[in-house]
Amino acid sequence: MKLRSARRMVPLVAALAALTAAPAASAASAGQGTSRSAAQGTPAERPGTQQQFAVGPQYDSTHVYVAPGTEQAFVTSWTSTFGGTTIGPVSTQVTPTPSRTLSELVVSPVGTLSVFDYTTPVPYPFGTERTGWLVTDLDQAVRAARADGATVTVSPFADPIGRDAVVQFPGGINAQLYVHTTPPSYPALVSVPENRLYLSPDAVGSFLHSYLAFTRGRIVSDDRRADGAAIGLPGTTYRLVRLTSGFGTTTVAVTDGHLPHPYGRELTGYGVPDLGATLDRAGAAGATVLSGPVRAGGRDSATVQFPGGYIAEIHTAR
Repeated sequence: MKLRSARRMVPLVAALAALTAAPAASAASAGQGTSRSAAQGTPAERPGTQQQFAVGPQYDSTHVYVAPGTEQAFVTSWTSTFGGTTIGPVSTQVTPTPSRTLSELVVSPVGTLSVFDYTTPVPYPFGTERTGWLVTDLDQAVRAARADGATVTVSPFADPIGRDAVVQFPGGINAQLYVHTTPPSYPALVSVPENRLYLSPDAVGSFLHSYLAFTRGRIVSDDRRADGAAIGLPGTTYRLVRLTSGFGTTTVAVTDGHLPHPYGRELTGYGVPDLGATLDRAGAAGATVLSGPVRAGGRDSATVQFPGGYIAEIHTAR
């Protein structure tokens, strides 16, 4: 599926902002039962953030760090699989200290990606952030993140066309916050991707409290006996929490960390209408199926590695 291209997007300098941006109630107590209502944990029931900082899921990009020299191979494989438009690559600095990367923005029907192919070493802690979130006000968002239990791992800094910061939620989950000098305009997504997180039982409670408070999100479901086949462990169960907010959807797999490869390495899950056809296109475009397809939890899913090393989950709901 192809998106309309430049006519629906702002001038190049504004669109490149996504490239130069380098890139919550507490969990319910343990109990039985497999699925719980989305009504619990609404923002109005919690102290903390009252402002909605999200702009829309099409502005929240997965940060894809590819192996040096593979940026074009990755982008070609991705767009051949899912469709979409691209801007770049451009050689730029996206960090507060000296560095250089080829960066490209990919706007696809299933999600937006900021692709980084570094030609210098990557300054710490960049490369550890999973996503870039466009926010309505960077300084207020950073203050709110702190108030909601996150830590600021990279203080706000300027890039050529905006400002950025990196925050870390409990459990070690990093997200980059950014604003554009000239606001961007991207088309709505056909399918909103899911941020896929793996956390320990020790970390999930504090993570949910902080993450839901900041994002003003809510729990859609909390399945304490989800089918382990979905994470490569058939015959077992695990806790699966699904969240939604203005920043999109998030799944949290709560496990003991005994995970077979590649589970836990995928950053994002992408919904498609036909998994088989999508995997065929991905294979023809140079991607490799690492696991699956598997049927579990109301979906058929597979884990795929694209050229450059990016690993993604792809699924079709049943």
